[in-house]
Amino acid sequence: MIAVLGGQAIGWMWVWPALVVAGSLIIGYAAVNLARGGRESSRIGAGAGAAARRIRDECYARGEIDEQEYRRRRSVLP
Repeated sequence: MIAVLGGQAIGWMWVWPALVVAGSLIIGYAAVNLARGGRESSRIGAGAGAAARRIRDECYARGEIDEQEYRRRRSVLP
């Protein structure tokens, strides 16, 4: 064992602490992400909301929905 530590293996001693730190960071990130409510729900939700608003505005611009319907949909999806 002492011969291994005195030889080339001593250069690899940084690998285990680095793996422990990296693993801890990954587990911490996963825990925070799950606590927020899911894997990608916040990014997907924001993109879906923007797409829905764009479609709603386009329908109103084309005359497919009247102002009353536009305002009703706008109150549901700000």
